[in-house]
Amino acid sequence: MLRPIRCIASRAPRAAIATVLFACLILISGVRAGMAETFAYVGNADSNDISVFKMSESGEMTLVQTAALKGVEKPGSSTPLAITPDHRVMIAGIRSQPYLAVSFAIDPKTGQLSHLGNGPLADSMAHIAVDRSGKFLFSASYGGNKVALNPLLANGVVGEPKQVIPTGLNAHAFLPSPDNRFVFATNLGSDQILSFAFDAAAGTLTPSDPPAHKVPEKSGPRHFVFHPGGKFVYLLHELNGDVAAFTYEAKSGAWDEIQRTTALPEGFSGKPWAADIHITPDGRFLYASERTTSTLTAYKVDGSSGKLTTIGSVPTEKQPRGFQIDSSGRYLAAVGELSDSMTVYAIDQSSGALARLKSYPTGKKPNWVEFLSLP
Repeated sequence: MLRPIRCIASRAPRAAIATVLFACLILISGVRAGMAETFAYVGNADSNDISVFKMSESGEMTLVQTAALKGVEKPGSSTPLAITPDHRVMIAGIRSQPYLAVSFAIDPKTGQLSHLGNGPLADSMAHIAVDRSGKFLFSASYGGNKVALNPLLANGVVGEPKQVIPTGLNAHAFLPSPDNRFVFATNLGSDQILSFAFDAAAGTLTPSDPPAHKVPEKSGPRHFVFHPGGKFVYLLHELNGDVAAFTYEAKSGAWDEIQRTTALPEGFSGKPWAADIHITPDGRFLYASERTTSTLTAYKVDGSSGKLTTIGSVPTEKQPRGFQIDSSGRYLAAVGELSDSMTVYAIDQSSGALARLKSYPTGKKPNWVEFLSLP
């Protein structure tokens, strides 16, 4: 928020007054120029497009663009998104044949998308992510039981797969460690997390020793997120609704479970169907979505131990497959596959509790959200 700038020039010579006023104008212009603009990008599977929203300081959203996924003929089951670390390129994964990665240039002033080109994916990929160097794309195939590594070409388009690696059943997420030395893949159907050493210079993946970390049977590990401090990792299980906290050892890439809690709201009875998990940039609060109940559950994170304390659950969009938190940690946006809309929440900075602000229409079957702040 801008603070008032006061320019005092009483009882001063006219030349001095002009100098002071000019300095004030320069200062005000500089402050305004340095203000970050925040945008939310929503992947819509059935309408094969991306809804681009501009967000105000108060959390109000304005639709500024609907970007078509060019070269895509049929809807897929979801539209995962990934943004390069330099914030210049957005990639959308297409889960209908031919399996494509659609690249867009991000306008640094307006946040709007311009189609760059399409590259091949090894299969229908449920999850995509860019490595920390911005040179490679990781992807995981739920139906194909595999993960893959593709190079990113200089123009931002995805190149031919460099490595395609068979996994256990239902690979669901494939993400690098904070230091980019390891990459981890969840296998929902085999109840394990695979670990790979990653050589970012050569662009190669090698199975770690040991190559897998087992979790309880029929729990269904799905999505995970690292604590910003790099010492903890949080894993959401689709089939039983568990949220597990682990310590993370950066040197070896080892996970060690320290706590297990739930994403299911109090009094739940039915079949769990947990979906997504994200943490605030300061690492103080964690959130998870559950599709059977269409709820978001909030947790407070102990910065020393990494353990979680449940804050509570709130209703959200119907079948909330995806949600995201903005870079300020003040807002959360969740989309509903069966409601075709997005709800924005304010995050209480003291308690972490969510307060609903407003809902907005999106494309059809929204399932993925990415936030981006541009200076």
